[in-house]
Amino acid sequence: MALDPETFDLLKSTLQRFVREKLVPREDEVAETNGIPADIRAEMQELGLFGLSIPEAFGGLGLGMEEEVNLAFELGKTSPAFRSLLGTNNGIGSQGLIMDGTDAQKQNYLPKLASGEMIASFALTEAEAGSDARSLRTSARRDGNDFILNGTKRYITNAPHAGLFTVFARTEDPDNPVGSITAFLVEAGTPGLSIGPVDKKMGQQGSLTSDVIFENCRVPASAVLGEKTGQGFRTAMKVLDRGRLHISAVCVGAAERLIADSLDYAMERKQFGQPIAEFQLVQAMLADSRAEAFAARCMVLETARAKDRAEVVTTDAACCKMYASEMVGRVADRAVQIHGGAGYMSEYAIERFYRDVRLFRIYEGTTQIQQLVIARNMIKQRKSEL
Repeated sequence: MALDPETFDLLKSTLQRFVREKLVPREDEVAETNGIPADIRAEMQELGLFGLSIPEAFGGLGLGMEEEVNLAFELGKTSPAFRSLLGTNNGIGSQGLIMDGTDAQKQNYLPKLASGEMIASFALTEAEAGSDARSLRTSARRDGNDFILNGTKRYITNAPHAGLFTVFARTEDPDNPVGSITAFLVEAGTPGLSIGPVDKKMGQQGSLTSDVIFENCRVPASAVLGEKTGQGFRTAMKVLDRGRLHISAVCVGAAERLIADSLDYAMERKQFGQPIAEFQLVQAMLADSRAEAFAARCMVLETARAKDRAEVVTTDAACCKMYASEMVGRVADRAVQIHGGAGYMSEYAIERFYRDVRLFRIYEGTTQIQQLVIARNMIKQRKSEL
């Protein structure tokens, strides 16, 4: 563990109070304005939440995976928009830089990301290259000591207020006729980089996504992540284990919030002269949700501990992402059912969460992609044993 138990417990209890006293009361405001209030972002910065997983040498807390998921459980208990703002700085927006960046790149960007001064964004997805990342069409053509980027990225989280984009583009490769994928560090404001309109989504208001457009965007060769071309796909895949575990933990937290709200409502709402919590069919829904959330929590914690032991957890991380994201969808559905007509009304958080959690089954690898990862790794492992 990066922190001693006493210090971590203090951090966790501080975060719990912050979620309960500051974030939950502002959920409706975030949904209505489609933005995170400036004072909330400032408090997140003061608490060091933008640098949870960034090494201490660069101003972060350098938390281990188990520590990170324990905090993600708490962040999941409020609107996903709050977690989304700081999530990329701790996850896919910084981990590639931490793993593969040069010393100069780390020194330049990681302190800004850890402090929250700069928001990171991970620009991989395209209109025809989402789950199939190898099919991306954004190009990076060498021109002297520079590269010229052209293409459009889609559904990019935090793009409207990002200061740094990790951009994946196809570069020329003499050994590969279709070229190879290279990651670039591109700052906002670079000529030729523009941001499309903010996407209008089913849920997760306040978590802003949009297109990121490159039109003859010129960047120096020093912008290549790690200053090595052709390594981009490998980098993208390496950051996913941690990202998938983080999202899985957020799903657990959201499920626990839904269960708590449903239990409170069931104990207060009366039908036929008694609280509906006394009805066995309502109890069955509560029990099923509790058992599934508990199972997901155990999966995430066990896999996080294995990652901290430097074990390969790609298959188990995919299992966690698949199960936890599907689980929270079922829990949300039961929560609406327990609330009855009230669960369909926007005055209750249940209605918003029902829409919000649907996205967890799509980003950072759809459920179907997780199934493929799991099955293919099972087959590969079995072949190695024969």
